[in-house]
Amino acid sequence: MKKLTATFCLTVALLFGCTGVCKSADFQRGLTAHKSGDYAIALREWKPLAKQGDAAAQFNLGVMYEKGQGVPQDDKTAVKWYKLAAKQGHANGQSNLGVMYRDGRGVPQDYKTAVKWYKLAAEQGLNFAQHNLGTMYYSGQGVLKNYVSAHMWFNLGSTSGKSKNASKNRDIIAKLMTPAQIAAAQKLARECIRKKYKGC
Repeated sequence: MKKLTATFCLTVALLFGCTGVCKSADFQRGLTAHKSGDYAIALREWKPLAKQGDAAAQFNLGVMYEKGQGVPQDDKTAVKWYKLAAKQGHANGQSNLGVMYRDGRGVPQDYKTAVKWYKLAAEQGLNFAQHNLGTMYYSGQGVLKNYVSAHMWFNLGSTSGKSKNASKNRDIIAKLMTPAQIAAAQKLARECIRKKYKGC
């Protein structure tokens, strides 16, 4: 009986262990295919993973549908996949979903909802979401117009060096602000970094 139980436990462990490894291999095959422009294979590898709840695969399907890569371009389907990834906390899914709401692509235009998704991604340190949140504060879309908050988010978005627009926009908005407002924005940015972007 002990031998049978041990064999059963080993079999279960191997099966469940393979699930994670196999999922990872399938995801990687999809990524490699996507990078080489073989969207049919990427779709074949990612769709089952996305249906099983893999947030990264869901996000990638959203991108494929948004851009029409290997599938007909379909903003509503892109939103569906972005939303599934975003609800699991996938920062890029949250940011891209914010863009869809901001632009009214696949969903009715809703600036407040765009801000909600940008904020969730920005709190994870995603610089593009931080930049987009700065834009919303600058223009007063979905939030009250606030140059101090806009400067803070642009500043945060520029810290990684990946978003040149964030630093350009920070410098543009600084010309509209007083030295005291700039100092306040810089202080808020430092506090936000100290809090790891939570509650900024």
